[in-house]
Amino acid sequence: KLTYAFNALEPHIDARTMEIHHDKHHNAYVTNLNAALAGKPEEKLSIEEICKSISKYPMPVRNNGGGHYNHSLFWTIMKPAGGGEPGGELGDAIKSAFGSFADFKTQFAAAGTTRFGSGWAWLSVSSGKLVVSSTPNQDNPLMDIAEVKGTPVLGMDVWEHAYYLHYQNRRPDYINAFWNVINWDEVSRRFKAAK
Repeated sequence: KLTYAFNALEPHIDARTMEIHHDKHHNAYVTNLNAALAGKPEEKLSIEEICKSISKYPMPVRNNGGGHYNHSLFWTIMKPAGGGEPGGELGDAIKSAFGSFADFKTQFAAAGTTRFGSGWAWLSVSSGKLVVSSTPNQDNPLMDIAEVKGTPVLGMDVWEHAYYLHYQNRRPDYINAFWNVINWDEVSRRFKAAK
C-alpha cells in the first residue's frame, strides 16, 4: 500500500492515475514476477540482487522485476507537498556534479523528455558520483545490462501510464509537474545509503 492517499499528489498527479498505476500496473509486475520465479532458487533473492544479474534471466523476469523495483522506488520518492530544492549533502553533491540545481533539473528533464517510447529517467550514484541517465522499458541502472550503471536514488516514470489520463501526450508538462512532488528527504536517504 502507498503511504499516502491516491489523491495526495493532486493537482500534479491525479488520483485516478495513481490508483491505476499502483493497483493495476505495479500489481501486474509483482504477480508476473512471482509467477516467473515460482519454485526456483531465485525466488529467495532480493529484487536488487535479481536486477544486478538480470542478464542471466529470461525477459519476463527482466521486464516484471524491473517494473517491480522501479515502481517500489517511485512511490517512495514522491510525497504530498514535496518539491523544492534539496539541501545538505545531496544538494552539495548535485551542485558539484551538475554545476547548479537548475542545470541538474534541465539534464534530468531532458533524460525523461528524450527517452523514446516508454522508460525512466534516473539520478544515480555511480563510482561515488551523481549521474543522470535514462533506460528503456522497465530497465534500471542497477541492471548489469544498463548503459549507465549505478544505484538509483531518484527515478521518474515516463511510461504513458504514469501521466496519460491527465496530461495526454504532453510528457514535458508531466515532467514539469513532477518537480512539485519529489520527496527530497527520501532521495537524500537513498543518496547517503548508496555512497
